[in-house]
Amino acid sequence: MNALVNLRPRQKLIVVGNGMVGHHCVEQLIERNAVDRYEIHVFGEERQRAYDRVHLSEYFGGSCAETLALGDAQLYGKHGVTLHLGQPVIEIDRQAREVVTTTGRHAYDVLVLATGSFPFVPPIPGCEGNARLVYRTLDDLDAIRAAAVGARRGVVVGGGLLGLEAANALKSLGLEAHVVEFAPRLMPVQLDADGGAALRARIEALGVGVHTSRATQNVEAGETHRYRMNFDGGEFLETDLIVFSAGIRPQDALGRACGLEIAARGGIVIDPHCRSSDPAVYAIGECASWNGSIFGLVAPGYSMARNVACELAGEAPVAFSGADMSTKLKLLGVDVGSIGDAHASTPGAKSYRFIDEANASYRRLVVDATGTQVLGAVLVGDNSYYDTLLQYAQNGIALPADPSTLILPLSDGAPVLGADALPDTAMICSCHNVSKGAICSAVDGGCGDLSALKSQTKACTGCGGCAALLKQVFEHELTARGVSVDKSLCEHFAYTRAELYALARVEGIASFEDMLARHGRGAVGCDVCKPTVGNILASCWNQPIMDPSLVPLQDTNDTFMANMQKNGTYSVVPRIPGGEITPDKLIAIGVVAKKYDLYTKITGGQRIDLFGAQLHELPEIWSELIEAGFETGHAYGKSTRTVKSCVGSTWCRYGVQDSVAMALRIEDRYKGLRSPHKLKFAVSGCTRECAEAQSKDIGVIATEKGWNLYVCGNGGMRPRHAELFAIDLNDEQLIRYIDRILMFYIRTADKLQRTSVWRENLEGGLEFLKQVVLEDSLGLGAELEAQMQRVVDHYECEWANALKDPEKLKRFRTFVNDKRADPGVQFVKERGQRRPAQAGDALVMIPVVEEVV
Repeated sequence: MNALVNLRPRQKLIVVGNGMVGHHCVEQLIERNAVDRYEIHVFGEERQRAYDRVHLSEYFGGSCAETLALGDAQLYGKHGVTLHLGQPVIEIDRQAREVVTTTGRHAYDVLVLATGSFPFVPPIPGCEGNARLVYRTLDDLDAIRAAAVGARRGVVVGGGLLGLEAANALKSLGLEAHVVEFAPRLMPVQLDADGGAALRARIEALGVGVHTSRATQNVEAGETHRYRMNFDGGEFLETDLIVFSAGIRPQDALGRACGLEIAARGGIVIDPHCRSSDPAVYAIGECASWNGSIFGLVAPGYSMARNVACELAGEAPVAFSGADMSTKLKLLGVDVGSIGDAHASTPGAKSYRFIDEANASYRRLVVDATGTQVLGAVLVGDNSYYDTLLQYAQNGIALPADPSTLILPLSDGAPVLGADALPDTAMICSCHNVSKGAICSAVDGGCGDLSALKSQTKACTGCGGCAALLKQVFEHELTARGVSVDKSLCEHFAYTRAELYALARVEGIASFEDMLARHGRGAVGCDVCKPTVGNILASCWNQPIMDPSLVPLQDTNDTFMANMQKNGTYSVVPRIPGGEITPDKLIAIGVVAKKYDLYTKITGGQRIDLFGAQLHELPEIWSELIEAGFETGHAYGKSTRTVKSCVGSTWCRYGVQDSVAMALRIEDRYKGLRSPHKLKFAVSGCTRECAEAQSKDIGVIATEKGWNLYVCGNGGMRPRHAELFAIDLNDEQLIRYIDRILMFYIRTADKLQRTSVWRENLEGGLEFLKQVVLEDSLGLGAELEAQMQRVVDHYECEWANALKDPEKLKRFRTFVNDKRADPGVQFVKERGQRRPAQAGDALVMIPVVEEVV
């Protein structure tokens, strides 16, 4: 019997707003197959598709709209969702069930309003033009950037979360930054008086001016700067631009105009299922008012979006019951955390405080009248206590006999609450509503590694603040199920790759036999440990991989220093540093390609790949290429591959630094460097990013003041944007930090682990890596640099080394006893070049160049 087919026509669903919450709603609708029920249209006021407002300040650090964009650009189209960008909805006709845009009227059966909020700008006389900037959208940031040209000082009005982010943005633009706050302290909603004082001390130490208890009366022309801000009491502050970040207001104008119920303090009134006073209209995110509250964080908006998507997809509806507004942030590089009742407003509440004025560090723990439950906390200067305190507060876990131990300095670091103490309802990732129970279910379903867990549950893919706790819970649950978290490399070595690397360096081990004898078991080794140890030895000592003791450790590609192709032939890839090549070298490649009839292809890494070389031809080809001035490109190894570059300031009118020269310097330094996985670099001469540096393991983008450094990106099957690591570096700082990052990666990564996966699994994440590299927190800086210098000093082109040794050249034969070509290799002509013959091809025998025996 044929399966029943649902022939009911799809209803029309319109989502107004393509911000973070609106986009998440659409993602959830797609994930729940609601596209089978609805024809979905999304209207966005901005020209850009949904982007990450949480990391908006990175826009001034070299990120672009595409870098900040959320999700796959093709996601909507692949699932039949129509996205209308730059088309604001200007009216809702509830009676006709239509929305009106500048292009016409659009019918709906269900309407979801995700219009967000807008910045509040106080009505201050004289605030016009560059004295009335706001910090909310990419267009706003473009306006700030334009206003900063030629400016020396910038002021932010508002000392809350966004205000301090905006101050950081002004600082990154090279301006003298000041913050003006009406309240008597910074972040008055999240911090108490002592916490605000500690934050102020830290921010002022960074060179940012802080002016609290200031009310701006008017703005007029300045004397030494463009504007003068006059405060009550007769004081004033001059500046060249003013950015307002004095709070937000719900963007509820559409709801007001069409007669939806509006809360007294603004916002579209919603019920527990996020429905407005019109059952056909939902409201989510900052435009919605639940029980009189507006939620200005992304996590509550995501929760609303999930609940609405769940209901529209026909699943059991989930009620929205408010949100925990606890926050963990890093503002201007300063750790700030606020949990629950941070101000001890609960009747009978008691507080424990730790104040370290010398280091501007502050911690406050708020407990109930009985002293057994955490009500809230304030942290400034050290967020390592945050995760533990949050779990105590959220899950009602009984406090120890002396609660102060939870915030007092300990010799072994901040206290950690064991994963076994957390109930299944404990929220591990608030951004994506992932509980401990969801993690347990994923483990029971077969998730055996951290990357797979993140992919399945979305945990730690938002702000990333839950990374350490997620890892702790995951490994605990594996162990609890009898799954040994065995980190042994293989049956021959009960060590991780990182541990074997350390043993090789400390003990000076330079051969597999020595490593196996000292720290392994068995007499031979296997296909896992041999290439891994071979890679470790190459990373440590940089010996030629064709040396007799190292050859048996290599896989096929390294054994013959070329990539084997599908028909048994090999590709030849000479190094072309930075993609720069002279006409003479181009001609030399052409001569070799023509002589040996090699298929020629320009690669994405700005090199030229020559395909179809037989084994016996490799030494001849490389002999001619080396004579022409080329070196091996290491396309066959787990090593530095390419350093892609644009033409930079040498030719491009937008270039601000010589990107080609820097690319050449980087490639010359790191060529031949062996690592756990292949390494790709890129250098862009401006923020237009033509070299695609933010998709590389190491990306460099020029700024007016130097270079911005990005780390741990990659393309491939699982693309990952690189993350901004440091800004405005000079040449020497840039090279020093790259040395440290690469050597720390080589030391600590697992076998065949790309930098992106290494970064995701690195306990402490990007901030820990910054501490190791930028602050030298482990005291390893000089050692890492010295290790890199040793590798650089011992570099030798592997093909040049092999060509000098007749014994090594004996390996390059198809047949042991003669030098003839492999007669079984057949080619056909296509588009003027030869390619491997395939089934069904009409074979035309092409002569193969042979060496006379």
